[in-house]
Amino acid sequence: MGDLSSAFESISSADVDPDADWSLPGWLYTDPEYFALEMDKVLRPSWQIVCHESDIALPGEYRTLEYLGESVVAVRGDDGQIRAFTNVCRHRAMRLVEGHAGCVKKFVCPYHAWVFETDGRLSGVPMKSDYPALKLEENGLAPVSVEVWRGFVFVRLEDRGFPSVAEMMAPFEEEVAPYRFEEMRRISDVRLRERAVNWKNVGDNYSDNLHIPVAHDGLTRIFGRSYEISDHGWADRMKGDLVEKPSANFWERFYQTHLPDVPHLPPESRQRWLYYKLWPNIAFDIYADQIDFMQWLPVSPTTTVLREMAFALPDDRREMKLVRYANWRVNRVVNQEDTWLIERIQKGMASKTYGAGPIGASEVCLRSFARKIRAIVPEARLHKAPPAGWSRK
Repeated sequence: MGDLSSAFESISSADVDPDADWSLPGWLYTDPEYFALEMDKVLRPSWQIVCHESDIALPGEYRTLEYLGESVVAVRGDDGQIRAFTNVCRHRAMRLVEGHAGCVKKFVCPYHAWVFETDGRLSGVPMKSDYPALKLEENGLAPVSVEVWRGFVFVRLEDRGFPSVAEMMAPFEEEVAPYRFEEMRRISDVRLRERAVNWKNVGDNYSDNLHIPVAHDGLTRIFGRSYEISDHGWADRMKGDLVEKPSANFWERFYQTHLPDVPHLPPESRQRWLYYKLWPNIAFDIYADQIDFMQWLPVSPTTTVLREMAFALPDDRREMKLVRYANWRVNRVVNQEDTWLIERIQKGMASKTYGAGPIGASEVCLRSFARKIRAIVPEARLHKAPPAGWSRK
């Protein structure tokens, strides 16, 4: 792919991007050949959230993440360290574990009983003398890079120059510190929802500001005109402050009026809904009552799985539990509205009449994302798909 840092330096601002006033073209949202290239160049080197470190607090506890045809297992070792490996036995490629979570003393392959330690070492092979080429020290589990940022565990399949999660979130450290992410615990297990859309359509919609007053009546009622977005290079920031006027909607009004005291947050954060999108496909919604994570994992050019989790500080107050339920009721409607939008956008992207659309100056997050994609895959500048086989030339 070339050096990523130099690629981004050459197109680091809209001033030197000749395509800055255009969106990504529709063919990038449907073309199988482009999809394969994008998975290799964009998704494989990118960080993906797996869990919170409290989910794997004890030695042997693990959580899994499946994407791009890979299964990754993040596990707490006997030494207390968190590591990640592909969930593949080095003998005949058997999956070692199933499901989202579990706990093991050792990984024992269910096919031929090869044994791997929680630090990845191959420590046991039945009939070991039967394998002339076998060297235990060279056949441990294949490692995957791990980063723990403020208590959350991230992995990536390949290291090719993208910044760390800490680097992407550096502009917001002062803002997020009071939420005490490290002390949070899971309140909702993994939810997987398949959508008939290209993965980029999910992210584009998440960072889009212009559709809020048009398509989200509920958010407009509770935010008024306070909703705003900003681009910070590798991360987008969106926020809306709850208005004092009680909403006509029951659950919106319930949330507005019954949110209990959250003294660990500064006053301006207690009525704020804060959203971040990390390059290229992770988002987290921060509320005074909880934090929701979502990532959109590509399956095909026109299919994506949304993977969602929720975390919060331990709080047994009845009013907090009710407010969290109200939060869910409000955002369930928002999610339904967004699903309706992106599925219809996806259909439009398949039209041969659509090339690329003009992009507004205020659409700073969409501009930033498109700029990166064009830097990584120069063919993304083409408003119409090139002849088949272009990626192999």
